[in-house]
Amino acid sequence: MRLSVNPRPQAHAIGALPAGRGALALDTYQLGMRFGSFNALVQVNLHVEPGTVHALLGENGAGKSTLVKCVAGFQRPTEGSILIDGREQDIANPVVARSLGIGMVYQHFTLAPGMTVAENLLLAGGETPSVINWTQQRAHLAAFLKTTPFRLDLDARPQELAAGEKQKLELLKQLYLKPRLLILDEPTSVLTPQEADEVLGHVRGFARSGQCTVLIITHKFREVMAYADAVTVLRRGLAVHHTAVPNTTPALLAQAMVGASALTATEQVAPARPKPPVPAGTGTASLSVQSLQVMGDRGTLAVRNLSLAVAPGEILGVAGVSGNGQRELVEALVGQRPRSSGTVLVRGEPYAAKRQENHRLKVRSLPEEPLRNACVGELSVAENMALRDFDLPPLCAGGRLRFGQWRSRARDWIASYGIKTQGENAPIRSLSGGNVQRAVLARELHGDIHVLIAANPVFGLDFAAVKDIHARLRGVREQGGAVLLISEDLDELLELADRIVVMSEGRIVFETPAAGAQRHVLGAHMGGSAH
Repeated sequence: MRLSVNPRPQAHAIGALPAGRGALALDTYQLGMRFGSFNALVQVNLHVEPGTVHALLGENGAGKSTLVKCVAGFQRPTEGSILIDGREQDIANPVVARSLGIGMVYQHFTLAPGMTVAENLLLAGGETPSVINWTQQRAHLAAFLKTTPFRLDLDARPQELAAGEKQKLELLKQLYLKPRLLILDEPTSVLTPQEADEVLGHVRGFARSGQCTVLIITHKFREVMAYADAVTVLRRGLAVHHTAVPNTTPALLAQAMVGASALTATEQVAPARPKPPVPAGTGTASLSVQSLQVMGDRGTLAVRNLSLAVAPGEILGVAGVSGNGQRELVEALVGQRPRSSGTVLVRGEPYAAKRQENHRLKVRSLPEEPLRNACVGELSVAENMALRDFDLPPLCAGGRLRFGQWRSRARDWIASYGIKTQGENAPIRSLSGGNVQRAVLARELHGDIHVLIAANPVFGLDFAAVKDIHARLRGVREQGGAVLLISEDLDELLELADRIVVMSEGRIVFETPAAGAQRHVLGAHMGGSAH
């Protein structure tokens, strides 16, 4: 299935293109990128037709991000060429890329946290005047927002926004600049299916109108099949498969990504989900939340009189459009945000999320953005793995920390969880997102678990990592643990949960068994139209 080497596209001399308009054509010819002895890209040939949506698929480390960073000017390839509209270009930096009409939305946020939405949008243009007529600019920005599917408060700051809202702002920054080529790196990782469909439908319409070409990195086969015109699969730096979307299937794409058999690929795309009988509503709930109220960052209630219960051996899924109180709920439950009122019980005992209570009641958490919320980036993998129990035997004895035990256990966990790292002493910030999440999983899933609170646990991960993490969440349930799964991916909840509740405007507005859940009904409650 390896991509055949095509003749080199007709190229003109290197030089700046005249200011172009509308969708551009992108080609790479024999593109290579080396980091020392490591080949991140190997003679990659890629052709993206103008006015189309072209998907890039591949597991973590396949070379996708390296490829688009070369096109966007953040890295210079060590060999080969990049052609824009058939003309070879030396894209030395992002300024050159921008002058060619290339814009990129990154997987990780690049917002100025202390500035408002309006200020972030103006800052994206790069030519902000010394004196700003805000009356005029706000009117212009408001008019721009009316042409997009998003509604964001121009006065809000990024630290006040949920992850999904931040992702929308990142996309708005690029749409505001009217790019000729829009590169999207996992743009829907924190969006619900409805939001994703809205975003991708808008982007596809933008491309088909001839205004822009779109190159999208995604791990979601559904998005490729529904919105892309063509797809290229990378594996270990090689372009191994290129096809028009109508000529392929998710199973074939999965096979190309991992080199597995078609049968295995099909199982990976649509895994079976055996469920044990769930004793919901019987006995003492493992986790009980009663009349909880939590203030948001802007001084108003983000969680309003919320009650829910999770039984032993049950996964309760919490669905909702980003920004409806899910983040504040999780932070209040895990002790990162104060509770205004209400009670939280674990196995009938009051729970204030203190460290001693976590140990005694066996409560664990998998937060969103684990590198920011569950790790210390400068500390080693072994040290981060020890954060929960560094002062307990066998990691501590007689008041002395036993660092050899830390490292030994970390090596065992690295092997059993398949964590790709240079070793247990490597800084955890040097790991990819999927491997950071696996390291946090190893720590949080160690030992018996009564309650696991998981928030968007597979954010930005490839499908192989998603499958592994989902299997481990099911394992907690099968061992009798209660799992509260807060996710902005409705597909994930339908696959994993036993029951699903919908949050809207800080409240639980709907509940249903997952087995009989109807996507359109959930979507209506998530969007507020069924209230």
